[in-house]
Amino acid sequence: MFRGFALAMMIGLLSAAESKSGAYDRAMLLWKEGQHTNAIAAATDGLKANPKEDRLLNLRAQMNSILGNYAAAVDDLSAAIELQPDSGFLFRERALAQFKLGHFKESAADFDRVNVLIPKIAAENWQRGIALYYAGRFADGRQQFELHKTVNPNDVENAVWHFLCTAREQSVEAARKALMPISGDTRVPMKDIHALFAGTAKPEDVLAAAKAGSPSPAELRYQTFYAHLYLGLYFEALGDAARTREEIFAAVPLADPADFMGTVAKVHALRLKDRSESSPK
Repeated sequence: MFRGFALAMMIGLLSAAESKSGAYDRAMLLWKEGQHTNAIAAATDGLKANPKEDRLLNLRAQMNSILGNYAAAVDDLSAAIELQPDSGFLFRERALAQFKLGHFKESAADFDRVNVLIPKIAAENWQRGIALYYAGRFADGRQQFELHKTVNPNDVENAVWHFLCTAREQSVEAARKALMPISGDTRVPMKDIHALFAGTAKPEDVLAAAKAGSPSPAELRYQTFYAHLYLGLYFEALGDAARTREEIFAAVPLADPADFMGTVAKVHALRLKDRSESSPK
């Protein structure tokens, strides 16, 4: 979903205005034909001739981001932001790329800027709350999820991330007392995940719910991914490092690479791996 959104935004935003050169058209044609390396090369050639062509910088950034070259995307987005310092879109794209690199403080700062530049979407900016959690800004994260609830009141994931921020800022007991009530999230196994964080279900109930019935292979993968991800986050809130690693590493191979929550699982696993390698032997 996220990869498709990024490409759609890239095409729609950049085709709305005529490029200063033909490089944009050449790069887009090559991209649509699946010639991704040649498309980036065409954009690069265009930037050699017109290094301040902001639309071409953004185009190359989006292409690199879709291909997983996040550092290159950040470089181009930073150059584009110098040319358009009031572009909330560019800050949002750089925030996402920084998050995928595990640069959580930088990502959170860029998301902060998005809320300032485009205040009308601040309540929708739930990815900011997750970046704030990983940046250690738990009070700010809690407030972002409270704001998001005003536009998305029946999302278990929003309630869970609010819990996670509150637990780190205050305590698990305080987080449980402040857990947002949710009644309309029909996704499997979200009801059971909410019950787990509320203290009325057990971890095994979440996995059982994810596998219950006769889900298709795609549904089973999706449901089991979310079960393992939120079990990992739950155990992290409880301070159980071993179970956190077990569940997060179980989630990663099930993650959809085009989904933001898949990215969350992967960067969380990398963070756990880094901590393990840096710990005294």
